[in-house]
Amino acid sequence: MFLYNLFDLKRTAWTGREALSRGKHTLVFDFQFDGGGWGKGGTGTLTVDGKVADQKRIEHTVPFIMQWDETFDVGMDTGTPVSLVDYEVPFRFTGKIDKLTFELGPRQIPPGGEKAFEINSAQNNPASE
Repeated sequence: MFLYNLFDLKRTAWTGREALSRGKHTLVFDFQFDGGGWGKGGTGTLTVDGKVADQKRIEHTVPFIMQWDETFDVGMDTGTPVSLVDYEVPFRFTGKIDKLTFELGPRQIPPGGEKAFEINSAQNNPASE
């Protein structure tokens, strides 16, 4: 499962049709952003061992940056839970993650949006003051 939580307003889940068997697996979540403005949508594809498990479109994404005090945890969740029904925080994954890779594309800021991005980034990043 890959679960996207849009500020507690909407959660979208990409799920496989069956439980994973024991052993190593490769899970990939690829998101293709529509571009063209702040908070626009896109299409997410979850693959398991090279096979598409689920594909969905979301209409909106986070328009700027996440709250400065929110956590970015791997293998645990110590901040706001992504899911309100699957676990409670603090939560620690008890399996084994051999490798985690993020491939970030270029920042996609709409025309004229550079100044708004700089202002928003400065307001939400106490370290920049």
